[in-house]
Formats: sequence, structure tokens, C-alpha cells
Amino acid sequence: MAHSKILVIDDEEFITRALKQHLEKEDREVLTAGTGEEGLEVFKTDAPDIVILDLNMPGISGIETLKSIRKLSSDVIVIIITAHGDIETAVSAIKSGAYDFIEKPFELDRISVIIRKALETVHLKREVNLFREEKFDTYSFNNIVGESPAMKDIIALAKKVAASDANTILIQGESGTGKSLLARAIHYHSPRASEPFVEITCTAIPETLIESELFGHEKGAFTDAKASKKGLFEVAGGGTIYLDEIGDIKLSAQAKLLRALEEKTFKRVGGLKDIKVNVRIIATTNKKDLEGAVRDGSFRADLYYRLKVFPVFIIPLRERKEDIIPLAMHHIKRFNKEFRKNVKSISPEAEKFLFNYPWHGNARELRNIVERICILEDTNIIYPEHLPSEITEYADPESGDSASTDLPGEGLSLKDVEKDMVARAMKKAGGNQTKAARLLGISRDALRYKIQKFGLL
Repeated sequence: MAHSKILVIDDEEFITRALKQHLEKEDREVLTAGTGEEGLEVFKTDAPDIVILDLNMPGISGIETLKSIRKLSSDVIVIIITAHGDIETAVSAIKSGAYDFIEKPFELDRISVIIRKALETVHLKREVNLFREEKFDTYSFNNIVGESPAMKDIIALAKKVAASDANTILIQGESGTGKSLLARAIHYHSPRASEPFVEITCTAIPETLIESELFGHEKGAFTDAKASKKGLFEVAGGGTIYLDEIGDIKLSAQAKLLRALEEKTFKRVGGLKDIKVNVRIIATTNKKDLEGAVRDGSFRADLYYRLKVFPVFIIPLRERKEDIIPLAMHHIKRFNKEFRKNVKSISPEAEKFLFNYPWHGNARELRNIVERICILEDTNIIYPEHLPSEITEYADPESGDSASTDLPGEGLSLKDVEKDMVARAMKKAGGNQTKAARLLGISRDALRYKIQKFGLL
């Protein structure tokens, strides 16, 4: 931050002049003011990175000026200049939010050292704030697309849970349904958002190491334990631990995990000392029947019911088809930006193929297909020929509908066939015109026209 902006507020002109000349040699932009009132006006206009503030000035005092600056910005660094007899006041200023203080008379080189350290702090704060903003944007609830009533209910519940004091949340659903995204959204919209979000995939860690990873170990606890190590519960203090595939955690670790949740304490592997913990657990599983694991003894019943205080079940994409096209368009916008493409829409014919496909890989499969199309194709509209063959060639073996119609001996009226197909589509879509239009591969306006034409209102 070489080209930083510094505001010096001091009624002694020789001090402001000396600081300005010295700091400008270090490639700083220096603004000056002779009173607290003038300094506040400059601060509002120019938004400096650092304020060097004298405590004793005519008009409003340095402490009052400091408090006013703090109301305008909680991030700005304020360095206090004080006479020898005002050390107690300077200490009080530190408690009110000042970064540091320096006594008069002072050496200019010492001011430079303090400013360099202060600018490092400013830079670090900005990086942290930017990181938090990026995380918040990335894992915003707005990025969880859901037009179906089921997803709207899930998002509403997740928002309530995020804002609550709930310490345990269990998210269940097939692979690819968005459990990880929902877990992160809950964390970054909670009072714990500024604290760590620590992820552990239970299936990726050997059984012999899972306890050590979660709770840490003491030196000598096992053969390779050459030093003490903090576990994720300590690392995530105040934040969230995301346990992916909780159903695969071994029984011995389950017992220790339950104690940590119930008593908010745990012991490191090989340790005797209880360590207090304050974390939220968000556990996820794609096991269809975690209750079955409880019944066969591979998962503790008490842990299951402790985790299930706030259960969330994400239904598969094939059971909430209203979300398919909005989700595809959401990914298109994202990949347009990432790959500098300009895909604007999906043709009705392509929409029909996407709508009818069963999506066994759920939202993740849809995202991957959209990404592949955006990378490989130069088109503004996605047509069926842009879709992979597994989608365009899919035929539902359980569907009773047939794409062909047997002709009766006496023939038939095409108008009657069209009317019958529109009526069947509306019935299958439960009266939802948008869904019926997709089933027929036509626009909603075209469907409305046909409904009026055939008197199907």
C-alpha cells in the first residue's frame, strides 16, 4: 500500500508541515487539518486510510474527534499524538478504538515505523473483509435456486436455522442435491459467519485417524504422534464444523462426538484434560436410511437423534422438476461470465429434453452439462443438438405415454389429436401452463392460444 492516504489533524502547523514533508518522501498522500471540526470534514470527503490525531486542540477535543471518526468508519486506523502528561488520556483513547499513540516530541522515523505496521493492518483487514464478502456472495441463499414449493420451504427453514442458536443440523439427500452449498449458506448467514468454517469428509479419512482429526492428540498418543496437535473442534472454535457423510464415521468417534455436543467438552486422543468447545455441527449424509444404520447398530441412536434436532431433507431434482430450467439458467449466467460466452436462453425443444431427463446426478450433473456446453459451443441459444446424447436419447421405461399413435381404420382429425394432447399435457402438469408448455415443446403463449382455441379453459 505505497500510495496510501494519511490525514494529519493537529493545531500546531509546524507538526503538520513536518509530517507532511516526511511522509510524502515515502510516497504517501498527506492531508492536513488544524482542528477536529476541519479534520472531520476532510475525513468525510477524502476517506483516508490512516488518521494521525492530536489529543489537545481548540474546539472539539481529540477524544471527541476520535469518537466521531469511529462512528463514520470502524475500520480506519487512528494514531494518537499526545504530550507526556496526557499518557492516561492516550491509554483511554486506545480503549476507545485508537490503534497506537506516540508522545511529543517524537522522531519522524518512529512515526514511519508505526504507519508501516498500521498500513499492514489496514491491508489485512481489507483482505479479510473482501474474503468474507466473496464467501457471502458465493454461498448466499440467493445462489440456491428453487422455484418448487419444496425448495422454497427448505430455504425458508435453513434461514431460520442459520439465525438461531441451534448447535446441530442434519442435512440429508442424494449426492449432488446441494447439501454442501446449503451447509455453507447456513454458516455464512449465521452469527458465526466471521468464525472458521471447517470441513471434513468422513469417508476420506482412515478410521484410525478420524478421532485425531476431530479432537486432536497429545504427544506420544500413538506411534507417529511426535507432537501435540489441535483437532478440528479447536480449530473451528466459535465457528462451524461441516461433517460430510456423517453416516460413515466409526462408533468410537461417534461416542466422543456425542459427548462434545452434549457437554461441549472433549479430550484429545491420549489426553486427560477436558477442553471446552463452542461449535456448530452441520452433518450431511446421502444414506437413504440413516435410521436403518441405527437399527443395525452401525450408528448410535443417541447421536442420530441429537443431530436430528433440525433435520433438513433435500429431495432429488427429478422430483422437483420446476427447478430444472431455472437452475440451468442460473448456471448459464455463471459460466457466461466465467468463459466469456453469451448464451441467452434454452430452446423449448431443448427444455423438453432437460425436463424429461431423470437427473440421477441431481443439480451437480446439470451444472456439469451446462458447463460443458458453455465451454464447447458458440451459440446464443441452447438447442437439442448441443445436449449430450444421454439426454436426447433418454426414454422413460416406466412412462405409459407413447410418442406414436395408432391410426384407427376410419381415420382421425388432427385437430382432435392436438386438442387431446393439450388436454393431456394440462392434466399431467396439474393445470400449470408453464409445465404443460414444456411437456409439449411449445411456448407458454402458444399453449394459451391453443387452450382458448379448443375451449379448454
